[in-house]
Amino acid sequence: MNSAFNFSPASFVPFRDKAAVERVRAIPRAKLTEHPNPDFRIRILPDAEMEPLWIADMFERIRRSSEAGERLVMITPNPWPSYDKVARLINEHRISCHHLHTFNMDEYANEHGDIAPESWAFGFGHAFKKFFYANIDADLRPPENQVHGLSNENISHYGKMLADLGGADICYSGPGWTGHLAFIEPDAPEFAADSFEEWKKMGPRVCTLSPFTIAQNSLHGCFGASGDLTAVPPKAATIGPAEVVAAKHRIDLHGITVGGGFHSWQRLTSRLVLHGPVTPLVPESLLQTLRTDVWVSESIAQDIEVRWDLGY
Repeated sequence: MNSAFNFSPASFVPFRDKAAVERVRAIPRAKLTEHPNPDFRIRILPDAEMEPLWIADMFERIRRSSEAGERLVMITPNPWPSYDKVARLINEHRISCHHLHTFNMDEYANEHGDIAPESWAFGFGHAFKKFFYANIDADLRPPENQVHGLSNENISHYGKMLADLGGADICYSGPGWTGHLAFIEPDAPEFAADSFEEWKKMGPRVCTLSPFTIAQNSLHGCFGASGDLTAVPPKAATIGPAEVVAAKHRIDLHGITVGGGFHSWQRLTSRLVLHGPVTPLVPESLLQTLRTDVWVSESIAQDIEVRWDLGY
């Protein structure tokens, strides 16, 4: 017999609506792609297709805009070695990137709000240059002043830099454990707002990272993939909801598991992002109101069920 035992979520959990969580937790894989907004298009893909599809999409956008002689502005997510594969395709097909403008969506900062310099090996700006920019043949690279990362010097006008180019043509993203988009955290005091409409207009800033984000990122390979909470900086610079809203299109990827196994903090977060209330308490839920293509891996789409075989 399973006796009733009632409790409220811990006070430090950002989204605490148990009824909403119970509702989205029960959404089966078979219904995950259904959504009332026809412009919010959810697809479930085999795990092995997620990375190749992202690489192909980015490369094709660069190729098409180059051949048309048109400017392409991209908001780019947390860099990882897959960017090298985009660079290889660019080199192989001799695609000029002189038209390309990139804007990293976030960067780490210290407790004083000082943004990590590009020279810091664990920073996103450093990684983007290492895996993408430096791997493009020199004659094909975009001018370096068209490759933008957040810094102490530009944080105050980073949003204007994007707006002056007409906003992003594409914004790539993926939800963090808190449902954050970039480092727009649900519990960061720097993103406190009196209404959803006010919150949507907020631009780039340095904000306080959620403890959940620090725990999540302590599992990243650059920090040893071993849960070292002291290795992850306490704050970050990030674009705001305004830059996401202003983008002409968005692609959101849901495919993170722990070490490639079944365990994933993202399985429930994805359901909240895709089918929960639209609220700053789940920042990525904003995408439900916008033209967005969402790619969900089979691993993340799996039904959420009790798994006694995995232990307590």
